Amino acid sequence: METTLRGVGVSHGVAIGEVRHMGTAVLEPPAKQIAADEAEREQGRARQAVEAVSADLIARGQLAGGEAQHVLEAQAMIATDPELMSDVDRRIVVGSTAERAVYDAFASYRDLLAGAGEYMAGRVADLDDVRNRIVARLLGVPMPGVPDSDEPYVLIARDLAPADTALLDPALVLGFVTEEGGPTSHSAILARALGVPAIVALPGACEIAEGTVIAVDGSTGDLFVEPTAEKRAELETAAAERKAALAASSGPGATSDGHKVPLLANVGGPADVPAAVEAGAEGVGLFRTEFLFLDDSKKAPSEEKQIESYRKVLEAFPEGRVVVRVLDAGADKPLDFLTPADEPNPALGVRGLRTLLDHPEVLRTQLTALAKAAEGLPVYLEVMAPMVADRQDAKAFADACREAGLVAKFGAMVEIPSAALRARSILQEVEFLSLGTNDLAQYAFAADRQVGAVSRLQDPWQPALLDLIAMSAEAAKAEGKSCGVCGEAASDPLLACVLTGLGVTSLSMGAASIPYVRATLAKHTLAQCERAAAAARAADSAEEARVAAQAVLSGE
Repeated sequence: METTLRGVGVSHGVAIGEVRHMGTAVLEPPAKQIAADEAEREQGRARQAVEAVSADLIARGQLAGGEAQHVLEAQAMIATDPELMSDVDRRIVVGSTAERAVYDAFASYRDLLAGAGEYMAGRVADLDDVRNRIVARLLGVPMPGVPDSDEPYVLIARDLAPADTALLDPALVLGFVTEEGGPTSHSAILARALGVPAIVALPGACEIAEGTVIAVDGSTGDLFVEPTAEKRAELETAAAERKAALAASSGPGATSDGHKVPLLANVGGPADVPAAVEAGAEGVGLFRTEFLFLDDSKKAPSEEKQIESYRKVLEAFPEGRVVVRVLDAGADKPLDFLTPADEPNPALGVRGLRTLLDHPEVLRTQLTALAKAAEGLPVYLEVMAPMVADRQDAKAFADACREAGLVAKFGAMVEIPSAALRARSILQEVEFLSLGTNDLAQYAFAADRQVGAVSRLQDPWQPALLDLIAMSAEAAKAEGKSCGVCGEAASDPLLACVLTGLGVTSLSMGAASIPYVRATLAKHTLAQCERAAAAARAADSAEEARVAAQAVLSGE
């Protein structure tokens, strides 16, 4: 008998297949005591296991490339964190086995992260995965992870670690469903990059028996258990129609009546550029430069290394627009040489532009490198600051750009509600705004994007979030300046129409989403988008907003 469950659809497409569950989790190791003369040996075992897991994560990242590589390299840094390893050594000295010391040290660090604010708590799942891999290696048991199968299947898990998501084979894993996570979790972002249909935040999914046939609609968030032949045909027909529309779409982003909406790509470095070019991106709307700094958390990359990386991205878009976000360090992206280690709540502390203003030499070097990288290139370089709170922040950043001799537009990211509320004031200092909807939602609703229990508040369709976006777009229009969106909200084709109707002037997203957004925009007029936006803002919940916009755009 067919039943329907609903979670949060985070990656477009339809997958129909039998259920497979993730491998058994690593059990807590026994609390055995070792003799004093065994401590050195156990410390050696722990170090070898940590180094092996770190190397494996880096190798997986290199194999996966793109966004996945950046995420996995960050996980490898967790594995080799000096403070964690010192804690492991101390526990072994007082009698713990290597596996028990690792388990307890990570558990202690886990508790600190869970209580340290939204961003740091968002790294708990990554920390657990690293711990499980190290403990599994020490115990000589299979690593937790994606099941082996010769037949295609739909994967169900409580949550997916980036190391698992990054190397999913789309030929075997038709789609996946998780009980935890949210629309901006690592798993959701990587699913979109891979083009795998996915649903997150679906309680009870793990109770579906292995071997059960299910249908996953990653566009709507609907999961059909034992779908009827009629439902399967309906889903397959809709998927085929979407595929045909994608194949027919090309060229610059625009509504059906010719209103231009540039479609840009989010990239983390040169490795992401080929996919962006192939998808037809008109430029880069978010170049995350922090991944260059995460290669070595002990010191900043040299000016020469930065120039090389920036120039490779700039060269890929002649006559195009490339928007670079300067280093966004702190909170979930700590750097030993830069960010404080003892903040009570890093998400609300010194991060983003605040960190750079505390270390002007790092900002100066980065801006100088960008200026040199752009020399002689026919590209429209724009540079923006993360975590701008008010006009004072915006002025400090613009002044730094001018002092570095940067010939580019200077902008501010709107990620803090205060920036949306005072957008016109901020625009007296900078030339454009870019809405980071992931962080803006977190700060507006006090809702951690990694926690499934509050995923409804992370939904970019929340009317209050749409109000903040509209407020920013209206301020930019009044000042004759641009206002784009570079958060994951831009990757939702239906929401892209609403954002256009709110007055957003460009949309930036993962490369895999660009064809879907382009095809959907091309079906609707600007007036339809504006009516859909008004209907969504008048709703009382994210779900009602989505339904209201859909009704307008489908002509109901």
